[in-house]
Amino acid sequence: MRIGELAERAGTTTRALRYYESRGLLPARRSVNGYRTYDESDLRLLQQIRTLQDFGFDLEETRPFVECLRAGHPAGDSCPASLDVYRRKLGELDGLIDQLQRVRAQVGEELARAEEARAALEADALAPGGPEPRCELGGNHS
Repeated sequence: MRIGELAERAGTTTRALRYYESRGLLPARRSVNGYRTYDESDLRLLQQIRTLQDFGFDLEETRPFVECLRAGHPAGDSCPASLDVYRRKLGELDGLIDQLQRVRAQVGEELARAEEARAALEADALAPGGPEPRCELGGNHS
């Protein structure tokens, strides 16, 4: 098949395919008339690349999976190098999850503090002789 058909079937662009080719992830086969030609195995490579990118893998991280498929393995993740990439990515994701949990806890603490402060202000405002509650947006208004 030609580049346009492969791009359509893979749900990508011809520009992306040329880029993958320049990075050595997609074979650069040419027909006698100079057109790029591809087969079903190339579609499998692209599907593997796209799936991994959807998971957040960068293009270089897909290389071991592509090489595994090219070596004739039934799946791109059946080779040791692919499993190593999975392990590294899981470590990265665990680190991001930990960081997000810390940030979430801090935001929760700030929200609780702000709600307590607001409740205290409202209680003071409702007390007999207490100040009127005010919420000013912007600077001084005369």
